[in-house]
Amino acid sequence: TLSLHDALPIYENCEILILGTMPGAESLIKQEYYAFERNQFWRIIFSIFGKEIADNYESKKVVLLNNNIAIWDVLASCDRENSSDSNIRNAVVNDFRGLFSKYSNLKNIYFNGKKAESLYRKLVGNKDNLKLSVLPSTSPANAVKFESKLDEWRHILLRT
Repeated sequence: TLSLHDALPIYENCEILILGTMPGAESLIKQEYYAFERNQFWRIIFSIFGKEIADNYESKKVVLLNNNIAIWDVLASCDRENSSDSNIRNAVVNDFRGLFSKYSNLKNIYFNGKKAESLYRKLVGNKDNLKLSVLPSTSPANAVKFESKLDEWRHILLRT
């Protein structure tokens, strides 16, 4: 099973957790979250915080961590064609009990798209009484205009 465990940007002060479903093929190859160049995740994050987008992954992680944001995925592994979330099979959920016990400052979970939210609610639930919110997916498969996505992400992330 391929994973991005070593690429996980998180530390003890993180209060926000952004969850995707499962890393795409490009992310798994590069061992970087949201590595597919057409995914708008990093462009949105850097725009929210008024920064020029960094080229290297370490600099990208610093922007998240400086704003107490962690990213991870609902699934530890799954079977699917390409990087599409629409045909996920054999889903195995990540260890959220372990994550929440180790990082007790996490208070808000934001889902990068509806599929991440539905998988989380189905496989994990909300036993920890965290604030759960859905953001529009940053995937290029979500045809919503960049500015509309940015407005929703900015509104929610800056309100926390």
